[in-house]
Amino acid sequence: MSKIMPAEDAIALIQPGDVLAVSGYGTNGVPEKLLAELQGRFKEAGTPDGLTLVFAGGIGDAKDRGLNRLGHETLLKRVIAGHYGLIPAIERLAVDNKIEAYNLPEGVITHLYRDIAAGKPGTLSKVGLDTFVDPRIEGAKVNQAAVEDIVELVTLNGEETLFFKGFPIDVAFIRGTTADQAGNITMEKESLRLETLAMALAARNSGGIVICQVERVAQEDTLDARRIRIPGILVDCVVVAEPEFHMQTYNNQYNPALSGELKLPLESLPSLALDERKVIARRAAMELTPQSVVNLGLGLPSMIGNVTNEEKIFDQITLTVDPGVFGGVPMGGYDFGASMNFCAAIDHPYQFDFIDGGGLDSAYLGFAECDGAGNINASRFSNRVSGCGGFINITQNSKKVVFVGTFTSGGLKTEIRDGRLTITQEGKHRKFVNEIGQVTFSGPRAAAQGRPVHYVTERCVFTLRPDGLELTEVAPGIDIRSQILELLPFTPILDDPIPMSAAIFQPEAMNLRETLHDIAIDERISYDRQTNTLFLNFAGMRVKTQEDLDRIKIAVDETLEPLGKRVNAIVNYDSFWTDPDIADKYLDLVRYVQERYYLKVSRYTTSGFTRIKLSKGLNERNVAHEMVQDFVQAEENLRSD
Repeated sequence: MSKIMPAEDAIALIQPGDVLAVSGYGTNGVPEKLLAELQGRFKEAGTPDGLTLVFAGGIGDAKDRGLNRLGHETLLKRVIAGHYGLIPAIERLAVDNKIEAYNLPEGVITHLYRDIAAGKPGTLSKVGLDTFVDPRIEGAKVNQAAVEDIVELVTLNGEETLFFKGFPIDVAFIRGTTADQAGNITMEKESLRLETLAMALAARNSGGIVICQVERVAQEDTLDARRIRIPGILVDCVVVAEPEFHMQTYNNQYNPALSGELKLPLESLPSLALDERKVIARRAAMELTPQSVVNLGLGLPSMIGNVTNEEKIFDQITLTVDPGVFGGVPMGGYDFGASMNFCAAIDHPYQFDFIDGGGLDSAYLGFAECDGAGNINASRFSNRVSGCGGFINITQNSKKVVFVGTFTSGGLKTEIRDGRLTITQEGKHRKFVNEIGQVTFSGPRAAAQGRPVHYVTERCVFTLRPDGLELTEVAPGIDIRSQILELLPFTPILDDPIPMSAAIFQPEAMNLRETLHDIAIDERISYDRQTNTLFLNFAGMRVKTQEDLDRIKIAVDETLEPLGKRVNAIVNYDSFWTDPDIADKYLDLVRYVQERYYLKVSRYTTSGFTRIKLSKGLNERNVAHEMVQDFVQAEENLRSD
């Protein structure tokens, strides 16, 4: 029996009170035909009503498309969302207490689908601890109408974690490119693979139905089995959509560079004008390290991709976006979530396995508010509910986090001339505040984990310390007192901040390709007198020459020789690499430093390969060592007897 049917027949299967899960990310892969048909049926017949709507990525155009079509009071009873920013129709219902509204991290929702499919009671995750998702704070509740607790704090193996309750999926709206009459689905023209498979499995194993929107139908048994993403046994109904309801994104009917069919010349990307936003993107890009895996957020962070293109360093890093693409150039605007010329695409839930497990070397995201402890609000402000999206997953688990945004907002005007920044009009709204409206990122938690966190604005840079924010850099042309300190409601740590790089404020390229390979040893070494501990941050370092080795030795000698005593040491080797020709000489240098200066040393890296190679080399030199996975373990090992 053919599963192809008219949209109205498929939508008629939805019952009042059903749990409806919808796939999509921003304007990518939206099952627009199904949403439009559901909206039309409700307006005409007043049914189905009382639905629970579940989705991971914000799906809409901030106007009337996507999930905005479902923004009707009695149509929806409850919403469990990853992001509300693109769906003002539903956001208003949440703010006005017309629905029970919850906001869970995007990655948690994608994993919930898998766990529901597997018959598990819910999802266990540390994502959300010490944020508004934590039941000790808000429990992911958006409004007063959200009474039921859907997040619990539990302790496993002596560690705190969160339990996100599962629930059956009655209906899943998914989307593909081609279907055959048996319901097998391919996705060759889609920009993202998304969570479609996990959702289909969850609905099928919940006893629900799966409705898939496609643009075309093939004869049964003619699709290449290797290209089928959703097996027909999981699909109940297939609806063929008109082209206007099946755009690849709201910006493209179809762009083959976004689906992987071909690659376009990167020279087609426009260069950015030199303004305060490019200044921020340029300074943030200076935190990149060779061979790193990097996540870019929506808005200003996505401009970092343009900067890396201008600086010709795409071959040195891998840019990712959280719905599941690796490589290429992450797109902005209505195309956000897709990447041009990507090298690989995986399912949305697997991308968050990678993210939650610490796979990202660095992440660049925007912020709305920041306090003196380094806490960030990026999810709720005033009467607006944006939601966290993947923000919590990403910032809580990336090895390094860089927050980017203007110092003030609402009318800020600047001028960049002769390598200097001038504030011609200050913004009305101050983004650095005494108390943030909602905790989307916990500064104290990140500081306790020893993770590097930076806050980059057009006029200065802050760095997170255990006791708060330190002002580390100031733009040329900016007066520290009147244009920074007097605008802060808290007193940052001050220890001789340095000027931001002059290259950032010049119209020509920064030659970032050259500086990217500088080992920058002076910026990687620090000593804490109170604990008598040396910190060596070798993350992302590429040691290629004897000159590099000499610079490392001189820097360590100049730091430790004057102390006249031995020290404890913690060394970060994440994404560290040495040229094979000097690897043995580097290990000899490690032995020299350890024998001359260390009381005890603990080294760490998340890379099993690096741990094995370093351990082998140190063992061959009879050098005692501790090689663990993260900073917390390294610190514990160092303090243990």
